[in-house]
Amino acid sequence: MKTIKTIERPILRDQIYESLKKAIITLELEPGKRILDKELAAEFGVSRTPVREALKRLEDEGLIESLPGSQTRITKINLEEARNAFTVVATLNSLAARLAIPHILTQEIEQMDTNNSELQNALEKKDVVGAVEADDRFHLVLLKASRNPEIEIALERIMPKIRRLEFSKFSSVDGHHSLEQHRQIIAACKAKNSTLASALVEENWLSLGRVLVGDSE
Repeated sequence: MKTIKTIERPILRDQIYESLKKAIITLELEPGKRILDKELAAEFGVSRTPVREALKRLEDEGLIESLPGSQTRITKINLEEARNAFTVVATLNSLAARLAIPHILTQEIEQMDTNNSELQNALEKKDVVGAVEADDRFHLVLLKASRNPEIEIALERIMPKIRRLEFSKFSSVDGHHSLEQHRQIIAACKAKNSTLASALVEENWLSLGRVLVGDSE
């Protein structure tokens, strides 16, 4: 894990958790890879206690697993879990869109347009991390505008199961189709059509799920 830097600031556990989580999601730490808290502590330049606390949190979220003999490894990508996750993610984002539209601001819609342009640029450069982050920022506008933080909290736990799969199969995703779907969502937001925006957002996520894990039917 050469890209993981030593942490010197307070709140070590949370920083280690975020660093490891990102490495797992982006596949820097590959599925099935064995990890040792002693080695991680040395890499981060900390004691083993905050590392173990971070690993426990990642295990609770299903990103790592403990095996007999005190072994710990990155969980393998589970397609069935991902398929189920897409259904939940689509529903929650659809709800966020429906709640957001009645009071979404013009500058927030403009931000979505900017995010979609950033997504397009990243896709053209084949920048996987940039594309995923731009897509996250696009949907985050509606999540924030929904004024219901519980939706975002619920998604935070589920999204890693989707994002790992997306990173592993990025080349199979039709980015141009997603860009067009985003444009339709933006148009629905401008028209203040909450029913249409909600349906479009749901389909945006479900169509990605069909590409990555297949039709659930």
